Amino acid sequence: MIRVLHFSDLHLGVENYGRLDPRTGLSTRVGDFLRSFDTIVEYALGEDIDLVLFCGDAYHTVHPNPTNQREFAKRIRRLAQAGIPVLLLTGNHDLPLAAGRASSVDIFDTLDVANVAVSNRLETRRIQTKGGQVQVVAIPWPIRSHLVTRAEFRHEDPTELNRRLGDAVEALVGRELESLDPELPAMLAAHATVFGATYGSERSVLLGQEVIIPGSIVSNPAFDYVALGHIHKHQVLRNADPPAVYAGSVERIDFGEEKEEKGFVVVHLEKGHAEFEFIPLQARAFLTIEVEANEEDPTSQVLQAIGAHDMTEKVVRLIIRTTADRESLLKESEIFKALEEAFYVAVVRKDVERPVRVRLGKRDYEEMTPREILKTYLQVKQVSPERAEILLRHADQLLHEVD
Repeated sequence: MIRVLHFSDLHLGVENYGRLDPRTGLSTRVGDFLRSFDTIVEYALGEDIDLVLFCGDAYHTVHPNPTNQREFAKRIRRLAQAGIPVLLLTGNHDLPLAAGRASSVDIFDTLDVANVAVSNRLETRRIQTKGGQVQVVAIPWPIRSHLVTRAEFRHEDPTELNRRLGDAVEALVGRELESLDPELPAMLAAHATVFGATYGSERSVLLGQEVIIPGSIVSNPAFDYVALGHIHKHQVLRNADPPAVYAGSVERIDFGEEKEEKGFVVVHLEKGHAEFEFIPLQARAFLTIEVEANEEDPTSQVLQAIGAHDMTEKVVRLIIRTTADRESLLKESEIFKALEEAFYVAVVRKDVERPVRVRLGKRDYEEMTPREILKTYLQVKQVSPERAEILLRHADQLLHEVD
């Protein structure tokens, strides 16, 4: 049996909701991500892991600063020196836009670091571990431009392009399957969106930009386990034959991930069978406090709501809903003092109900659909009809997703 540690979406370099730590010279949020990474490394070293499989997005930007590169390399080096093979997939945050440029993790291949391999193209890797050989069909982030550069596809609709690229990935995986050794365990590792997955906060960034991988790829019985990255929400797409699992990100990046548990996956792999377990990490907690403050003393209502929560070591946002006549009674100094126990106060937002009815043209906006509001707004701003049509088409897609 081969023990595999599967994790993804480290996003080292995220600094939002943090401040400079004078002890390290790093953002306190970078410290959060490194602590989670350290926990993963310590687990691998202490629990007899045979292979570490990282499914993409080592850094948050395609051009990470030298300090983040150093910290990432130090931890990968610990695994490699302990004799644990590490396979790194390139994710969308790792890849430059220009073709031919190196990814942020290619340096490991360039230096030929022992026990570390990088997959930046669709390929099959045969890896020797102390528990035996394993085959990994690797799918790094599918790049749309590989199709766009072909003359026959240049004027295709983006949705059609994505479908074609999904079909192309399936065909390429099919070719890789032909070369697999049927006697050895096999895994699929991908940094991609798989049809049927539940989107996390990453969806809001990539809507209309990503390729959807057909579910038939991850359900192929030639694989014993499917390790997935890119979507930050941990989820199990398939429980068995083969199991297909998104490890999720190792830390919360924003409030869109407030309710998501963070961690990594440990897989017990053998030919024809795999069992897996999700191991939670002590990620930085995010907390949203919402309060209705419309009584005679709205400040007391807000303070009472804050006092009802343990804010220690949490990133906090406060949303106050009040009326126009009560807004002026809110004592901000007292409110901010009550928030001092938080690790970081992200925002204090006041949603004020105002009696004035906003009108767009001859209609009240409450009577209009979201699409009608956007269309009217674009007309008021004198956006060209061609540009407005494109924006409305994207809006239709977004509204369809929400529905």
